[in-house]
Amino acid sequence: MPIVGIDLGTTNSAIAVLDGRVPVLLADTNGQYILPSVVHITPQNKIVVGSEAEAAKVAMPARTVSTVKRHMGQDEQLLLGPHRLLPEEITALILKELKIRAQAHYGLTDQDPLEAVITVPAYFTDQQRRATKRAGELAGLVVERIINEPTAAALAFGLGRKDQRGHVIIYDLGGGTFDVSIVEMFDGILEVKASRGNSHLGGEDFDWLIVDYLADIVKEQSGIDPLDDLRAKALLKQHAEVAKKELSQAESAEINIPLLSFENDQPVGLSQVLGREDFEQMIAAHLEETMDCVRGVLEDAQFTAGEIDRIILVGGSTRIPKVAQLMQDFFGRVPRRDIDPDQAVALGASVQAGIKAGSISPEILIATDVAPFSMGVAAVAPVDGSPTPGVFSVIIPRNTTIPVRRTDQYFTHSPGQTAVSIEIYQGELEWAKQNHFLGEFVLDGIPENYKEAEQINVTFGYDLNGILEVTARAESNGKEMSIKVNDQIDRDSRHAFAASIKRLEGLQQGTAASFHQESLPLEWDSDDDDEDEDFAMEELTADEFVATLKRTLAEADELIGDLSKPQQKRMRRFMDKLTRAFEEDDLAQAEALLEELLDLLFRLEMGEWDES
Repeated sequence: MPIVGIDLGTTNSAIAVLDGRVPVLLADTNGQYILPSVVHITPQNKIVVGSEAEAAKVAMPARTVSTVKRHMGQDEQLLLGPHRLLPEEITALILKELKIRAQAHYGLTDQDPLEAVITVPAYFTDQQRRATKRAGELAGLVVERIINEPTAAALAFGLGRKDQRGHVIIYDLGGGTFDVSIVEMFDGILEVKASRGNSHLGGEDFDWLIVDYLADIVKEQSGIDPLDDLRAKALLKQHAEVAKKELSQAESAEINIPLLSFENDQPVGLSQVLGREDFEQMIAAHLEETMDCVRGVLEDAQFTAGEIDRIILVGGSTRIPKVAQLMQDFFGRVPRRDIDPDQAVALGASVQAGIKAGSISPEILIATDVAPFSMGVAAVAPVDGSPTPGVFSVIIPRNTTIPVRRTDQYFTHSPGQTAVSIEIYQGELEWAKQNHFLGEFVLDGIPENYKEAEQINVTFGYDLNGILEVTARAESNGKEMSIKVNDQIDRDSRHAFAASIKRLEGLQQGTAASFHQESLPLEWDSDDDDEDEDFAMEELTADEFVATLKRTLAEADELIGDLSKPQQKRMRRFMDKLTRAFEEDDLAQAEALLEELLDLLFRLEMGEWDES
């Protein structure tokens, strides 16, 4: 079947295929190769994915979800308008949009199978990897391979460089995650030696530092906190991201927001110049954290800085000049940008797809990877000379080349013991419960032995997708229990998968053209029949909700004088209904009406509400 490579990013995603032996990105119908990882649901319950969803974040923040990648592996549902969805379900909507590009490229229908290699941060946990694989399956993809992002970037760099030898460091700083890996290149083999990273560090954090800086200026000038206002907060975030990008090319960036909020019926705006030096000071601690990882990965691989031959920068946030400067100062050589930082991971994923499909021979190029975390079990072990339960016993140390299969010997603790509990963890700390819990199972049927302890062999198999299989075996009678860790997670069961499919299908009802991007509706429906939907805004405290409601009503009252008589009548009726719902403690109705009013005010400012 056809096979594609997908870079599933925090802020942007992309899909690529091999054209002959050349990796290329696939574009949408508008010629755009990069898809913003944003999902929006309109008041008419239409799904919008990508650039238009991103544009809706300011107008309707509670109906829009971004940076979902940071929630992968969590059981907590996220709000997408009136719907509560798991992170992998929202991610499936993004992957479905990318899948449409591949279907158009290959001439496929939804009934035709399509295989995908999907990338994840090297420092993703087992649970996050499983959630990513499940998202692909929910999108209708056959996901046979998960690959680490730095490894994918190394493949993109290594293609066509079989004769090159040396040690390469891949510094991958994206919108929401950071990874650094050391790769040895020789005879077309890319061998990952060590990886480190932080799955919650990236350009998104830089944006919010700018937002906090701007919010402090607004508070000082006007006395109001714009972060208490959903729309004002979204506007600050939007302008912060633009300023960050401008500062990669210029020494300063102008931020002008004529209407940010209202205070005492007066408009509050912001005009500020942000210098590159000030921005670099804001993010200095974050960048130093990445350099700590660089030093750590060198230590893990037992290399010195002088033994690194090439530095490859990957991820959009590496366009920040300070990043290249830090790496150049540390290694004493200029980093390379052979491949577009935004495209390298997707292109490399398609190279791995080509290797898997046989389009690229392993004799030409092949990559090995490592386990990012140590994995093991809770065991009874000597601590200060005394047997102590709950010690983390490592079976597969981190940075072990994968795939790998290893067995360690353990023994029953109590005379006559006939069952043992196998608790599985992932991490680097001494005590098991301080690490990331992956699952557990019980091996029973152990012979009742009062003379000596029974030997229990525990085997860990870690595959190329970073998925773990664990087997426990009683050696005296051969009784064993074997599981894949993902089978232990309730929401990974067939029942949970079916429930996810049902939720996504329900979301599609009334959605034309499946998940294709659609234009946002510009008309405001004066018919109030649909205003009773069960809707919940972003999580706000009671005080924050009241403050947002009052500010929004004040803004509407300020603008109503500029409307036509029919518009004034409709607006006043709408405001009265909102006030009445709040006074009667009808929170669900008040939340829904407030969200609609925020949307309407935005359209009024943009001149998009006509009298029809």
